[in-house]
Amino acid sequence: MSLTKNSINWEHVNKWLGRTGIEMKWQPYGLPEIMDPYTTMFSDVQPMPRWNVPEKVVISAAITGAFHSKKANPNQPVTVAEIRKSAEECIIAGAPIIHIHVRDEKGFNVLDQGLFEEVILPLREKYPNVSVDACLVAVNGEESAEMARVIKSRLLDAVPINATSVILGDNMFVKTPHGMIEKTRMTLAAGMVPSIGVYTDGDVDNARRFLIDTGLLESPVLWCILPSLPGCSPMYSPESMIDGFMRTVRLIREVDPNSVIMVAAGGRASTYVATLAMLMGLHVRVGMEDTIWKWPHRDDLITNNAEQFKLAAGIAASLGREVATADEYRALIGLTKQPVRQTASAAG
Repeated sequence: MSLTKNSINWEHVNKWLGRTGIEMKWQPYGLPEIMDPYTTMFSDVQPMPRWNVPEKVVISAAITGAFHSKKANPNQPVTVAEIRKSAEECIIAGAPIIHIHVRDEKGFNVLDQGLFEEVILPLREKYPNVSVDACLVAVNGEESAEMARVIKSRLLDAVPINATSVILGDNMFVKTPHGMIEKTRMTLAAGMVPSIGVYTDGDVDNARRFLIDTGLLESPVLWCILPSLPGCSPMYSPESMIDGFMRTVRLIREVDPNSVIMVAAGGRASTYVATLAMLMGLHVRVGMEDTIWKWPHRDDLITNNAEQFKLAAGIAASLGREVATADEYRALIGLTKQPVRQTASAAG
């Protein structure tokens, strides 16, 4: 910027300054109000109508997942006691949903009805209205049989159906069409709610082809977008986060206009993608299953799941949204109350 080197025709500018001065042209048409935010003098149309954003936001707490170890984050809950304690801390903080995985003695994800019961049954006894869901991803025949037992036990309220085929991190993660269909059938037959897991935009079409257009699932469907992990929808920056996320949401709404969409605060996108989801009126899942980091641009590790839940609840409050209760979440997804399970023996 320079006052000595520019292409402005100062002679012409000065001519008009001499004629009209520097004053702007102004004609008020709505006096006595200069600008009424509620109405206009010319019609009853609202000048600035309210946005259609739901008052309530559901925030799910995903406690540990299958991916991250204590090597990645020393705070990661892996034992039954750690997982149950972390889940209870989130419930006390106000979480209406707890998403559960269980680990074996080596820290690996397993499908073990006994371990699920050790975590879930005490929580059911103390907090009967809080919903519990779990992925139940079976990788062999033994786990497939155990998955069927867990589903039939009705320990859970909802089960994600991952409609994906990706290279997830250093792993090939492929869900077959017949596997998706059968797992959905089993979930429905047990009186639970299927939740479609979406890792990339192509997963939306997989769900449409095999689960929705076939009539197996009826609108509104519960969806969970899981972006940002390696091999999922890339989010390298705020720009790519917004572009990719908006496309996925638009595709879901084309397939299922009345959809209920949950968004996982995953990978580096973490709290930023959760904030974007809440801005758009969607629901979010936070916690140590989907990321080890608090923020995309820093390396601060998550200390505990309740801390992340409270952070998300604070963001929701700053956006004028209130965390939904457990009963409100149940009503949203059409989930009826299940009897509290008192003992492990009843799970057979």
